[in-house]
Amino acid sequence: MWDYSEKVKDHFFRPRNVGEMENPDAVGEAGSLACGDALKLMLKLDKSGHIVDVKFKTFGCGSAIASASALTEMVRGKTLDEAAKIADSDIADYLDGLPEQKMHCSVMGREALEAAIANYRGFKIEKPVDEGTIVCKCFGVTDNKIVHEVREHKLTTIEQVTNYCKAGGGCRSCHPQIQAIIDEVWQKEKEKAMIESARKPGKKLTNIQKMKLIQETIERDIRPALQSDGGDIELIDIDGDRVMVSFRGSCVECPSSKVTLKSTVEAKLQEFVANTIIVEEVTS
Repeated sequence: MWDYSEKVKDHFFRPRNVGEMENPDAVGEAGSLACGDALKLMLKLDKSGHIVDVKFKTFGCGSAIASASALTEMVRGKTLDEAAKIADSDIADYLDGLPEQKMHCSVMGREALEAAIANYRGFKIEKPVDEGTIVCKCFGVTDNKIVHEVREHKLTTIEQVTNYCKAGGGCRSCHPQIQAIIDEVWQKEKEKAMIESARKPGKKLTNIQKMKLIQETIERDIRPALQSDGGDIELIDIDGDRVMVSFRGSCVECPSSKVTLKSTVEAKLQEFVANTIIVEEVTS
């Protein structure tokens, strides 16, 4: 049995600002009936740009109703810029906490608010998190959405991912994919932290550190781009700041290979390893 705060119970049993609004200035929707939760948020602004009225309609559990009700109270009187700063964690805090299994309800509230603000400003909100490959077929959650929630909320387990975006909460067949995404996100963050630490001003890389960073940068940031066009690259030797490579595949005969050598290979190594790196092409 989940432990609901008194505020959650209050906003569930006595939700504020429920209903339809005539001629709203902004409308935002999030979630979907197919996933079991959906929210429509409507805003009315005065001439000074402050939210003077707000209504919502939702389909979902008690936490979804409470989160939407709380959000309407939180945005009233604020400007759109002020309202845009409200995070899903702020909604949960306003309610004196939500059960971990229901954090996706506050996420839905934030997404509806973002959509309403975008609607008022006349542009379509770009949501790359909804694009990508569907991982959880039960709830239609993409890999990009999972990556976004893992990074934003520092999630480390499948259960936490389910709590924030429902992925993995159905048949569970996607659990291995979700775990792989979690592992990949934090491995990349670890590599990024290592690179940033190594590149701190005044810090000199050891030969082993430099070699490792060069190899990792080639594998992560250079080789995939070349392989996508049928080419490839091989690390031949490292001598101080001189990095010797050899092109493979379509890159060998490509008239732009010299440009690629400098604009892609050398530029990436200078960015992630050291700005003194010089790359040379050799035949092997």
